Amino acid sequence: MPTQEIPTHEWERFFNEFSRRHRGWLVTIELLQSDLGDQIQAQDLPLEGITLEATEVGEYDIIIMAGASPDARISHTVAMPRRVWVKQNDEGADEALEIESFTGAVLVRFRSAVLSEAVDDILAEKAKA
Repeated sequence: MPTQEIPTHEWERFFNEFSRRHRGWLVTIELLQSDLGDQIQAQDLPLEGITLEATEVGEYDIIIMAGASPDARISHTVAMPRRVWVKQNDEGADEALEIESFTGAVLVRFRSAVLSEAVDDILAEKAKA
């Protein structure tokens, strides 16, 4: 499946659903900046969530949080985001999320791309055992 752009008016709903479906999944957060080059900010940390927050000047920031505990948690703010894309594989599983801002882009990649339903089934089986 091709990369799909998420319209701005759907960001809040999209991030809420995306965070709910992928909470705890291992992610790598990579900063893509033309002046500094690509930099990995976090690797193989469990996704805590992605939120949209209003700023004092009427704009929005996107906050990406990952980490298993408060001591090992990172938070990355994408100020003044312009565009958001989600990339899915041929089976429809989310592989990556790209957030573009005026200063560069942030890529959130999953360690392994699987359908959310498959993970839900595995977790349900573990809970029964």
